[in-house]
Amino acid sequence: MPTLLIATRFRGPPDSANGGYFAGTVASLAARTLTVRLLKPPPLDAPFEVRELPQGQLQILYGEVPVGRATPAELSLAVPRAPRYLEAVEASRRYAGFRFHRFPGCFVCGTQRARGDGLRIFAGAIPELALVAAPWVPDASLDRGDGKVRPEFMAAALDCPGYYAVVEEDRMMLLAEFTAHIDRPVHVGDACTVIGWKLGAEGRKHEAGTALLDGQGVVCGRARALWIEPKSTDG
Repeated sequence: MPTLLIATRFRGPPDSANGGYFAGTVASLAARTLTVRLLKPPPLDAPFEVRELPQGQLQILYGEVPVGRATPAELSLAVPRAPRYLEAVEASRRYAGFRFHRFPGCFVCGTQRARGDGLRIFAGAIPELALVAAPWVPDASLDRGDGKVRPEFMAAALDCPGYYAVVEEDRMMLLAEFTAHIDRPVHVGDACTVIGWKLGAEGRKHEAGTALLDGQGVVCGRARALWIEPKSTDG
């Protein structure tokens, strides 16, 4: 298996990879749907070894330290009715990250990332639909070479809206597990919509669903995420 390296551009917190991008990159090695478990924050600009395990599993190591584990999966996830693109634009004005953001340099949802650098997916609440939504127009840097977006970037886009779907106020949470399925790649420059909604919660564990729709309103990617509140937080 090839080694992996996550460039600084694709960070979530300042010193680690965005979880959705990391999971999507791992899944691209297998060309199938995987559940990726994040065991530790994946460091940036550092080579990871990928080891094949029995039953199609993958282990991702930094040195000898396990960082992630991937298991073949099937994703069964019903997508709720999504808002229209202009409704998502309006919802993004209510993005909680505009008021306070723990990781403003996040590749996916960071407010300090410029257009053409970060994805700038700012998911705001639509209470009447019980979900969050954001517009997203993929830029040319995400092109896989044929005018369509690379699957790891679609997986990244499906990450952070899930966080904003499950938090009612600012709260420290870590992405623990991520299962993304790409139905079809979206086109660079397409006016896409990304949505997130709550699936359930138990104690410190919170589950979210996310979906990515193209400009025609067709679901092109879906994901289920498990977010966990650390036992001790910085408030």
